[in-house]
Amino acid sequence: MNYREVGTKVLALVGGKENVVSLTHCATRLRFELRDKKKADTKALEKTAGVISVVDSGGQYQVVIGNEVQAAFKEIQKELGDSVRKQKPAENQEGIISRLVSVISTTFTPMIPAITGAGMVKAILAVLTLTGVLSDSSQTYIILNTIADAAFYFMPVLLAYGAAIKFEVSPILAITVAGILLHPNISQLFSSGDPVSFLGIPVLAADYAGSVLPIIFTVWIMSYVEPFADRISPSFIKFFTKPMLVFLIMGPLALVVIGPFGTLLNDLVAMGAEWINGKAAWLIPFLMGGLQPFLVVTGTAWAMTPIATMQLSSTGSEMINGPGMLASNIAQSGATLAVAFKTKNKQLKQLAVSTGITALMGITEPSLYGVTLKLKRPLVASMIGGAIAGLYAGLSGLVRYAFVSPGLAALPAFIGENPMNIVHAIITCLIAFFGTFIIAYLIGFEDVIDEEDSLGQEPGNAAIKIESPVKGTVYPISEVNDAIFSKELLGKGVAITPEDDTIYSPINGEVITVLESKHAIGLRSKEGIEILVHIGIDTVNLKGKPFEVFVKEGDQVSVGQKLIEADFKQIKEAGYDDTVILVVTNSENFETIDETTGNTVENEPIMVIN
Repeated sequence: MNYREVGTKVLALVGGKENVVSLTHCATRLRFELRDKKKADTKALEKTAGVISVVDSGGQYQVVIGNEVQAAFKEIQKELGDSVRKQKPAENQEGIISRLVSVISTTFTPMIPAITGAGMVKAILAVLTLTGVLSDSSQTYIILNTIADAAFYFMPVLLAYGAAIKFEVSPILAITVAGILLHPNISQLFSSGDPVSFLGIPVLAADYAGSVLPIIFTVWIMSYVEPFADRISPSFIKFFTKPMLVFLIMGPLALVVIGPFGTLLNDLVAMGAEWINGKAAWLIPFLMGGLQPFLVVTGTAWAMTPIATMQLSSTGSEMINGPGMLASNIAQSGATLAVAFKTKNKQLKQLAVSTGITALMGITEPSLYGVTLKLKRPLVASMIGGAIAGLYAGLSGLVRYAFVSPGLAALPAFIGENPMNIVHAIITCLIAFFGTFIIAYLIGFEDVIDEEDSLGQEPGNAAIKIESPVKGTVYPISEVNDAIFSKELLGKGVAITPEDDTIYSPINGEVITVLESKHAIGLRSKEGIEILVHIGIDTVNLKGKPFEVFVKEGDQVSVGQKLIEADFKQIKEAGYDDTVILVVTNSENFETIDETTGNTVENEPIMVIN
């Protein structure tokens, strides 16, 4: 599959580049912040080949692509260019929890490749020292350990970049402010033991290497300071006065006020995690093992990441995310491969095998959205199995020594000071996989024998005729003066030059969408064909004035039933193209689609779908 084309199509369906405020990605998802989420066509996205699912949660519009997400991301980035972050999003009506999760996910996502790569280097180093290949006193070890530690030591710099994207400030200025916190001169002042002050104000000693909260709070405050510096700087010297003012204000603020406050919170959170670990070490891995799929689906899986990262950077290991996630990821694989073992559906079997192996390696979204969530009972089995394995992980004191996505490939991340830790990790995997496999196999699932039906498609043996929605001349959609339609990004279809003002239903089925602007209507036939009838090009700008709609969402319609009256004279006088476009938005589900073009039609078939 060409994931560059997938990226182009996704960008169009989220409302185009004008609707994108920011874009990041994690291991499997494109994470958009949109100006107006109503402009995103979620149903069309979910039907798009290459898209596993769509999740609107945590203040982000997340499009799940799978392992090839980077290819789609790069293509969208190329299309976006410098257009992102120039527009403010529509008024934020998300709750405080959603906004907090949005801050965490947008801030942490860009740095994940760095700390994951560094974590794997640390895991390899652990294997080399355990097997005696390297001595921990050798220069080679010291260099490799420096490579592994760099991302964690300079974590404020990495977080500054993500926070700058979230709070819409200059990434370069934010990174420089993070550098102030980590500068050797500041470290030397603090390590001297003498009182440190700035303009007579005491500066509390703090070690910002590996810290999380101080830089996030600093960049948030900077999002107010930078516009102020921009506003008061004369335009002809703004190039140097604006950054100068940002540094002169934010540097002292970060060192004197924000940094110490963030460090205090850092320490309190770490103490809280240690307290829970001391009182009920089994609790967090048990809950994470059972609830991780729910957190992924709701987009809140990032909520615990700052705590886990702080614990890892301060103590060298963490028990907040890693042990429970290991149990959950392996359990997800066990449930999915149980489906592969039991189903008689060849296409489902192939999907379950590939996504089950991917989950075994630590990436669960393809398995979750492609198999277990759709079949439901295997998802329940994975949550039960993950909770049981998580309970064992907690009771055994399992910890993770490096930040990687837990799975079989990342087991070296569980090698560390305690030689039994890796043994407990392996036992956790065995409990999660075989326990979940047995549970999923025993409780079963509703298997669909027909391959097409099992994937949510309709059987493709019969020829289905689609009639013209309006009297006029039919021509190829490739000639439409709009790239979204002409390149068939929304699906295959035809265009009609209208000769009458009445738009009729081209199918027997249901009205699934009526846009507020009344210029387009979505229908679904009884056979599962999804049709978009789009009246004119860019006529959304007319705000419904030339249109009168006679149906509403949920109505059942029959072929030839009046749907909309369109005043095409008014449309043309307003300077808009009056072409009526009919698109099969789930055309990838059907074997062949034949179009009739070059004819003048009225209540006649213009497409035949097999």
